[in-house]
Amino acid sequence: MEIWIYFTLLAAFMQAVRTAGQKQLSGKINAMATTAVRYVYALPFAWGYLWWMLDYREVAAPTLNHNFLSYALIASVTQIIGTACLVAAFQYRNFAVATSLAKTEAIQVAVVGALLFSAPLSGLGWLSVIVGVIGVLLVSKVKFTKQAVFSGEHSLSGLSYGLAAGLGLAITTLLIRESSLALNTDLMVSAAITLTFMITVQSLISLIYVVIQDKKQLPLMVKHWRLCLFVGITSVLGSIGWFTATSYQTAAYVKALGQVEFFITLALTYRIFKEKVTIAEYLGMALIIASVVILLLWA
Repeated sequence: MEIWIYFTLLAAFMQAVRTAGQKQLSGKINAMATTAVRYVYALPFAWGYLWWMLDYREVAAPTLNHNFLSYALIASVTQIIGTACLVAAFQYRNFAVATSLAKTEAIQVAVVGALLFSAPLSGLGWLSVIVGVIGVLLVSKVKFTKQAVFSGEHSLSGLSYGLAAGLGLAITTLLIRESSLALNTDLMVSAAITLTFMITVQSLISLIYVVIQDKKQLPLMVKHWRLCLFVGITSVLGSIGWFTATSYQTAAYVKALGQVEFFITLALTYRIFKEKVTIAEYLGMALIIASVVILLLWA
């Protein structure tokens, strides 16, 4: 298998595990502090990984050129915005629809990539992405009824936030690839530099926001250091996977394969909580697997 496949599978698994840790942590600190933990506790490991990668690949650190800085800074912000939109979607009664729409990130990556980043997919590539998204929507149990879509005080607000979250994260993924390629050096090294740069910027932004919003969260981030450390380590391992995979392969293909994350999360949930699997969920998982097979064998 190609190297991007291994890194994407690593990313999907680690992101699923990190999500489980964040769910536990969210009961102890607020949403923004939980977001900050993802970056702050990952930061020293990101720098350590970069130092090791430069030594292992025997490559000198390249100059951070204008294109890299532009792409990476924008990506740092769009990722935070995408996450913020996802959090905002929970304020509406139709959050199930909204958050499931955020999972259409894969197809939004394909569309935006083809339109703005000269990264078109083959016909089978599009089929893989669409089949995978449908599978995710089925597994997530979303119901696009009139009541679900138009419920809440503000019509379509949750839907808008859900789609915005998917778009923000889609643009982030595309810009990560552009940032890495802009360095014009060894792809493993450029991915590590992009990762470390973005986590550093995002750590500063999220910490400043936590201080302004509620500085009482800071001692709580220290008090629960074990769980925070778990989130930080799994986060940086997942990010290493995403950043490296998108450096080697078109972002749409990476995100299409990355949809196995939802399958992994569901499998872990059923393993831990012994919940029953519905026919719709079985169908959704089958579609996710089918999308991966199409992607790996024929696209």
